[in-house]
Amino acid sequence: MKLNIEKISSYLKSHDIRPSYQRMKIFEYLIVNKNHPTIDMMYKSLAPEIPTLSKTTVYNTLNLFVEKKIAIVILVEENETRYDADTSIHGHFKCDECGEVSDLNIGMDKINIPELDNCQINEHHLYFKGVCSKCLKGKK
Repeated sequence: MKLNIEKISSYLKSHDIRPSYQRMKIFEYLIVNKNHPTIDMMYKSLAPEIPTLSKTTVYNTLNLFVEKKIAIVILVEENETRYDADTSIHGHFKCDECGEVSDLNIGMDKINIPELDNCQINEHHLYFKGVCSKCLKGKK
């Protein structure tokens, strides 16, 4: 599915981001693939289509997206930074076997942590690690 480039351009502009071709393609990748990519994954996927793309451009663009709050950083593993364009409150699960990171819908209305009642929450992170159902089925 191809997103309308004009919509991506407008969305980036509405967040004070100049919509260059590379930025639009990086944002489109985040939205379409939902694979919580690393910089390297994204670069390898987009470089054949955008020969002028560099890892530095991907890195700087993703940092800009995080700064402008249209993407979030996911740190399930200490040495592996991944990115997500879904900025809503949700968690993540990483499979130890296949390495896939998937979204978890969290009913925040069901989470009650009294110790946080008088606190201001600026960030939230909920990660689970284990073996996904596809990998478990493969072992049987």
